[in-house]
Amino acid sequence: MTPGSNIPLTAQRVAVDVTAPVRLDVSGLLLTADGKVRSDDDFIFYNQPAGPGVTYASGGGTSPDSITVDTTAVPPGIEKIVVTASPDADGQTFQGIEPTATIRDAADGSVLATFTPPQLGAETALVVMEVYLRNGAWKARAVGQGYANGLAGIATDFGVSVEEPEAAPAPAPAAPVTAPPPPTTPPVDPRIAPPPPQAAAPAAPAAPQAPAPGAGKVNLDKGRVSLQKNQTVSLVKAGKPLLSQVKMGLGWEPAYGGKDIDLDASVIAYGPQRNHIDSCYFGKLSIVNGAIKHSGDNLTGEGGGDDEVIVVDLGRLPQDVTGLVFTVNSFSGQKFTEVAKAYCRLLDAATGEELVRFDLTNAEAQTGVMMAKLIKQFSGEWEMTAMGDFVKSRTVRGMVKPAAQAL
Repeated sequence: MTPGSNIPLTAQRVAVDVTAPVRLDVSGLLLTADGKVRSDDDFIFYNQPAGPGVTYASGGGTSPDSITVDTTAVPPGIEKIVVTASPDADGQTFQGIEPTATIRDAADGSVLATFTPPQLGAETALVVMEVYLRNGAWKARAVGQGYANGLAGIATDFGVSVEEPEAAPAPAPAAPVTAPPPPTTPPVDPRIAPPPPQAAAPAAPAAPQAPAPGAGKVNLDKGRVSLQKNQTVSLVKAGKPLLSQVKMGLGWEPAYGGKDIDLDASVIAYGPQRNHIDSCYFGKLSIVNGAIKHSGDNLTGEGGGDDEVIVVDLGRLPQDVTGLVFTVNSFSGQKFTEVAKAYCRLLDAATGEELVRFDLTNAEAQTGVMMAKLIKQFSGEWEMTAMGDFVKSRTVRGMVKPAAQAL
């Protein structure tokens, strides 16, 4: 499976095994239609291993931890069970140790599907998969959404109580400090408690949003988002997915006052199985029935503003288009070390407002670069992730395979 893809469940009881090269903590959360748990009893993990229709089994460090869902026993009102994972070692990220989830028929152990989230970075916790109810039928979907603040980020998103540290009382001479009473909330994993608060930093002037690497999603509610490599923004404003025309502008200048440089911007469209649907570039200026259009080729890179623009009508994209990767190639063979100020930026096509920007700061001596990707989520919203990954290819044709692997 690939991120966002789903399968119908042919078994009433399914087990989701999650394994990685390191010991993991695996848990399951029962969610209502609003995406929240009803209470902390709906958080199933090693210290609370059973809930209505959902159980946890430890692999003991030698076998995968597992969440089993009995769809016939899931209570009314629960529409989704998410399976999460985090490395057992405090602070360890998933970079280089991407987990694999295996969905099995719990009755006979047969494998229904597997999923490995691609190219993780600073994430310390992950929503790996979900089992969900849609139109009376149960399905499973690959998710792969990460958090940089461990299980606390997941718990907060889904409404699980997190033990907040008590604020320190104001100092008073000779006055003893009374200890707070013990917490009375149901048991939760102590590792999801957030770190102690840091000293308040002085107020800074307003600046574009820039989430910490690998952090949970941000959206467009606070204005333009400036991304760094591997950071992601959800194209959501005022709680609603952006489903209008957007423009991806790509620009560059020759480095060191050098020669004109012929770079070509392209976008590659993929289906839910990372299958290549079509590519839009200077030789094919319109694809998928005109939902994606290219402005045409810029042969020099001279002049201010965007050098090439690709217009994407998100609302008109066919249902089978779930991933877009924006690339730039040096058809003339010059390396990106000879390019200055390469960037991509996403604009609202109706207003011209810049929504997201990614400046490529580190160049490699290659002829192709994957600048950014847009991935459609199961909720219908699109997410943009800054990439900045270099490839040896002078044309978009050579980018199809590495871009598919990067989705």
